[in-house]
Amino acid sequence: MVSSNNITWHDSEVTKAERQKRNKHKSVVIWFTGLSGSGKSTISVALEKALYEEQVHTYRLDGDNVRHGLNHNLGFSPEDRKENIRRIGEVSKLMVDAGLITITAFISPYQADRDGVRALLAEDEFIEVYTLCSLDECESRDPKGLYQKARNGEISGFTGINAPYEAPQHPELIIDTEQDSIEVAVNRIIEYLKTHHYLNVTPE
Repeated sequence: MVSSNNITWHDSEVTKAERQKRNKHKSVVIWFTGLSGSGKSTISVALEKALYEEQVHTYRLDGDNVRHGLNHNLGFSPEDRKENIRRIGEVSKLMVDAGLITITAFISPYQADRDGVRALLAEDEFIEVYTLCSLDECESRDPKGLYQKARNGEISGFTGINAPYEAPQHPELIIDTEQDSIEVAVNRIIEYLKTHHYLNVTPE
């Protein structure tokens, strides 16, 4: 990729702290990671709705949705997966600056790529949520029929079958989606946000 040296960052007269103060909550990225079928998108949709009902300013970035537009030119090679996550990290950083709680749902199989997004943000602006689910259970759910296609050789480089998934080593939250209901999962995340003073506060 070619980058230009003739560019300058232009600061806004409205700061992130001012946006957070108006919103009455901190901005942060809630980064769901896990195998296909582990429940990332389902829980992220429910979480977005629950936060919206609490007057929290949110936006959700979903893996498939982003590949319809921003990342439509990327495939699923390791290089393209890396670029996919890099772009989403940069978009997430802008949304945090805008004062939003940004919810993302991406397989994001490589630890280094997730760590790269974390490094873009301030220390308390990245919450990694691992949707823990066994491969067998994910295959039994197979909501998009992708595992079967991968087993049949119709899809190459499919995470968990013929491409690796590196589970988070130290996520802020682990949601066991074979044990926890959607409601329990959402409540756990919201409780985390409240306990760690992301919600119902007026940031300085």
